[in-house]
Amino acid sequence: MEYETILFERDGAVAVITINRPKVLNALSQATIADLASALRVVEDDADLRVAIVTGAGEKAFVAGADINELRALPSADAARQLSERGHQLGLCIAQMRKIVIAAVNGFALGGGCELAMSCDLRIAADSAKFGQPEINLGIIAGWGGTQRLTRLAGPGMSKLLNLTGDLISADEALRIGLVERVVPAAELRDTTRALAQQIASKAPLAVAAIKQAVNRGHDMALADACMYEAALFGTIVQSEDAKEGTGAFLEKRKPTWQGR
Repeated sequence: MEYETILFERDGAVAVITINRPKVLNALSQATIADLASALRVVEDDADLRVAIVTGAGEKAFVAGADINELRALPSADAARQLSERGHQLGLCIAQMRKIVIAAVNGFALGGGCELAMSCDLRIAADSAKFGQPEINLGIIAGWGGTQRLTRLAGPGMSKLLNLTGDLISADEALRIGLVERVVPAAELRDTTRALAQQIASKAPLAVAAIKQAVNRGHDMALADACMYEAALFGTIVQSEDAKEGTGAFLEKRKPTWQGR
C-alpha cells in the first residue's frame, strides 16, 4: 500500500513502519495518525505478519511531537477534543491488537512521540534518545495519553514531575524509571530491534496474543480477578493445536511448527 507520511516494509514475519517526515522531525500530523492506524490494521489482518516495529526516519527523531501548526489551527475546544480522541484511538488500537508492536526509539520522543512509544507493547531505545512530555511549555497538557500511560509505567510521582516540568530525560533515565525496556548503542538499534521482533515472531501466535491480552487486561483488574482471568486464558490455550505441537516437539526434541490454531 502507498502512504503519504510513512514507509511500510516487510521483513519475513515482521513489518517495519517508519514515520517519514524527517524535515519536521517526524511530527505527528492527523494524516500520520491515519496512516499509522491503516498500516497497523494491515499487520493485524495479515496472518503472515506477527510483529510490527514502529520507528522514525533519520537519526534525530523518533517523533518530536504533534504537528504544532495543526494544533494552532484548531478552531474550537470540540475540534481539539476530537484530535485528542483520534490519538487515543490509535493507542487503544495497538493495545487491542493480537500482534506485538515494538517502538524502536531512534531519537527525540517528545509529547505525542513519547505517547506513541508508550502505546507500544515494548520500547527499545538508542542511547542517544531523549524522552519527555513538554506540552506544559506550550501552555497545554498531554492529549494522547501522556498523563495516563506515563503514570502506569513510571508511577504518579514521576508522571507529575515530567508533565509539570516539561523536562527531557535521557534513554538511561527512561530505562531506570521503567519507560523503556532496553537501551542499546544507536548504531545497534535497528539490528537489535529486528532480532527481538523476529524472536517474538517465532513463538506460538496464540500464546503471544494471550500473553498480551492477559497483561493488558489484567493490569486494571484486582489481583484475584486477574489471576482467574489468566487461568481462563490458560485453559483455552492449553487445548489449542499449537500447545499440543509445542509439548510434542519438546518431548520429541525437535523444533515446533506453529499453525496459529
